[in-house]
Amino acid sequence: MASNIHKKSSHDANSNLPRVGVCSWSLQPNSLGHLIESLDETGIDSIQLALTPLIKNPGHWTDTFSRLAESGITVLSGMVETVGEDYSSLESIRRTGGLLPDATWPHTLTQLLRVADVAAEGSLELVTLHAGFIPHSLDDPEREIVLERLDKVACAFAQRGLRIALETGQETAATLLDALADSRLAEVGVNFDPANMILYGMGDPVEGLRLLADRVLQVHVKDALPAGTPGVWGSEVPVGTGAVDWTSFFDAVRALPRRVDLLVEREAGDRRSEDISTALDFLRATFSSHGNTN
Repeated sequence: MASNIHKKSSHDANSNLPRVGVCSWSLQPNSLGHLIESLDETGIDSIQLALTPLIKNPGHWTDTFSRLAESGITVLSGMVETVGEDYSSLESIRRTGGLLPDATWPHTLTQLLRVADVAAEGSLELVTLHAGFIPHSLDDPEREIVLERLDKVACAFAQRGLRIALETGQETAATLLDALADSRLAEVGVNFDPANMILYGMGDPVEGLRLLADRVLQVHVKDALPAGTPGVWGSEVPVGTGAVDWTSFFDAVRALPRRVDLLVEREAGDRRSEDISTALDFLRATFSSHGNTN
């Protein structure tokens, strides 16, 4: 599908303007060549790159960073999964997601360290991940387990010149902010996803963004509708058709203390390329009065 968006440089002369890109996994690429082709079709030259495939299927991702650069594609950040994540239900991801499950933690740590090496080789500065559900109560022993493991991961990435940012949604913004107040996590940031707040039923995205503003390093542009029944998933929908109040949300983005990149993410539906292009048009129209974005 050819987009009506012309490619532009991801590095705008005005450093206060957001850079705009797409999450590579939203295009469901099965190889590096497929990813480059899909990006060309959607007319975008900046991405957040899923890094786990680079270590799991290296034959399909040879010389990733150099080939992306040769194709004029800028990698704004990376993303890594933890081992054994099961998103089939809220209960299954609570049980299997992030750093907490003891059965998968050794394998998750190994995977994260390998990804950190890859990210450093690609000269990235930021990698995002889901920490899993962080308990709110200070007395919950699982809370300390998550914080200890986050500290270990953050230190390993920092030794390679990288920061990590945690995806929002699996706990409230207040709980995440309380966790990040731990002195061990002083350099850990937030990848704010407004749709995740709705999908998990964890509060208003605009209020959450304002609360976490000082720690937000990147924003995912994704939309969703809340579940009609407690304890089940909400529904991801194309940007602009869900429950996110985008006018208020982007006002909060503009008020952040630093410039952050805006990465369109689409994980559902059978018209992803079209939905991504629509979201990119929406973003550029929204920020056009503030100058050019990529």
